[in-house]
Amino acid sequence: MMKVFIINGGQVFAHSGGEFNNTLTNWTVQFLEKNNIEYKVSNINDDYDAFEEVENFKWADIIIYHTPIWWFQVPNRLKKYIDDVFTAGHNNGIFKSDGRSRVNPAINYGTGGLMHDKKYMVTTSWNAPDTAFTLEGEFFDQTSVDDGILFGFHKMNQFVALERIDGFHFHDLEKNVTQERIDNYQIEYSKHLENTFL
Repeated sequence: MMKVFIINGGQVFAHSGGEFNNTLTNWTVQFLEKNNIEYKVSNINDDYDAFEEVENFKWADIIIYHTPIWWFQVPNRLKKYIDDVFTAGHNNGIFKSDGRSRVNPAINYGTGGLMHDKKYMVTTSWNAPDTAFTLEGEFFDQTSVDDGILFGFHKMNQFVALERIDGFHFHDLEKNVTQERIDNYQIEYSKHLENTFL
């Protein structure tokens, strides 16, 4: 049976209550339960033991990160969670080394991961509209979320030997949020999960 570990990165901070990422985590859980897929959930707002979280990574076949994007990065508590957990995973199931040898340190960087045969998916939520990434002359210079803002995030997962599954990005969830937009996103995301998992 497939095992899925969900990380809810919707940090509660300032004007952000993490509500959409809570909703998104619930959508994911409902889908997994409906399809009899085993899962575990961690919320980065909760206290955690880094070594126990490493065990969740080792247990899972697929890791799903749900994160908002703050100032073009993941929230600080999600970054701290990753720093703590991946450090605890050194020689403990997540990574062994950077992959290089002292004999020839110029090659093989990023090949020391231990999470072979496991996959990950990331969702992001934004105030920015999708057109900020697609229209000529707009802010992100027609660079996609995955090729731009998430480039380092994807490399981090590649470093520990996780294989990427196509993610899903939710846009315009602050200035232009409507119930219709949320409802449509739920339908689109459910289809994405079906295509990914079934």
